[in-house]
Amino acid sequence: MADTSLLKFVDREQVYPAKREPELRAEDFREIAERYPVPDAEAQAGRCSQCGVPYCSVHCPLHNHIPDWLRLTAEGRLREAYELSNATSTMPEICGRICPQDRLCEGNCVIEFSGHGAVTIGAVEKFITDTAWEEGWVEPLVPGRSRGQSVGVIGAGPAGLSAAEYLRGNGYDVHVYDRYDRAGGLLTYGIPGFKLEKPIVTRRVERLKAGGIVFHENFEVGRDASMDELRQRHDAILIATGVYRARAIKAPGVDANGVVDALAFLTASNRKGFGDAVPSFDDGSLNAAGKHVVVIGGGDTAMDCVRTAIRQDAASVKCLYRRDRANMPGSQREVANAEEEGVEFVWLSAPESFAGEGAVSTVKANAMRLGAPDASGRRAPEIDPEGGFELNADLVIKALGFDAEDLPTLFGAPELNVTRWGTVLVDNKTLMTSLDGVFAAGDIVRGASLVVWAIRDGRDVAANMHRYLKTKAAADMAASKQAA
Repeated sequence: MADTSLLKFVDREQVYPAKREPELRAEDFREIAERYPVPDAEAQAGRCSQCGVPYCSVHCPLHNHIPDWLRLTAEGRLREAYELSNATSTMPEICGRICPQDRLCEGNCVIEFSGHGAVTIGAVEKFITDTAWEEGWVEPLVPGRSRGQSVGVIGAGPAGLSAAEYLRGNGYDVHVYDRYDRAGGLLTYGIPGFKLEKPIVTRRVERLKAGGIVFHENFEVGRDASMDELRQRHDAILIATGVYRARAIKAPGVDANGVVDALAFLTASNRKGFGDAVPSFDDGSLNAAGKHVVVIGGGDTAMDCVRTAIRQDAASVKCLYRRDRANMPGSQREVANAEEEGVEFVWLSAPESFAGEGAVSTVKANAMRLGAPDASGRRAPEIDPEGGFELNADLVIKALGFDAEDLPTLFGAPELNVTRWGTVLVDNKTLMTSLDGVFAAGDIVRGASLVVWAIRDGRDVAANMHRYLKTKAAADMAASKQAA
């Protein structure tokens, strides 16, 4: 039996769940590592130092009670550990899989600073909640006592789903409107299965549906109903659409056939995984099989694209990023996984132009160097006049991030105020937009960010909407009594 006593970080090594061999995992879209067996999970949780100031919790957007549920896990009290982790997060097993722990909780672990290697927080979180699902500890969503008020949530991504769960628990009728045919947003269509297998998302959505939340799929605000019409249907509205407009590359030939957006590529792949008919995949447009693939970008979306292309049996996969490895925004763990699977990274490079007869066949790239720091403090990339090269490319994937769509125009709501970046402008205290009773949360407010921040924003906005709706109900009741 494993020694599960605490404070064992000095003589117990950090051990992550074993990954499958790269050549095997590149053949499918299953997650690359299994979860811990029980003794290993307890042993790794027991490495926590139970420090007085838990920087892991401080740097977690949800402020999860990490040392507490690590202690409970080490003691074999798994159900209590699950209940504690579930108290602050609506999707702990999803965060355990896709959060960049190396930049958040684990990257700020006290024993990481001491040189002993961080506690494997994400892997333990995944273990706890997967065990809870298997053992039947995940309870149904029980609606609160009906308040006779309804809420419309626009967007079924993590922010919208998180807010919907809290609002339903507070007794509101909740309707979720989403443009896709399945709920989940980027969890469903943007993140590949090797990071987040789709049944993990589906079971969360099904739990919400069983709790009485009504989902309106294939529903576009502005096409199927205007914002004004939704405001008339509901007592409050939440805009949680995320940001989906791909950032453009300004270079000759960027409109050539074979130069595609990352989200289109990832969505096609995920749809094939669901067994959908995907003509753009079947005709080869969004299929990397046998092609020389070049992905442009250095964030997590770019990592998803290169690793997806490997699994589609691309002839070669290269990633061009204009800064160096140390300055890339994506997870270093994802870079390591990609390199293991055969991706070649071309650091300090940026596309100059795309060429080909009828379709792209060549990427001409500039060599870059790092100059003075920019406004964010990162060293700004600039063209190195001494460099430059060409790459063969049958498929170029643009993965430079996402900006907000023009929601006032799309929603037919010109009075909806936005920032100069196109994100929805909200009151920082209430999270209400310029329209009374219309709130916003997630990436559509903060810009492209992490799933864990979207979950946090959904939790925060639900609390503010609850206060607003209680005040509105009280005012309506007072006005009714006065009229009588």
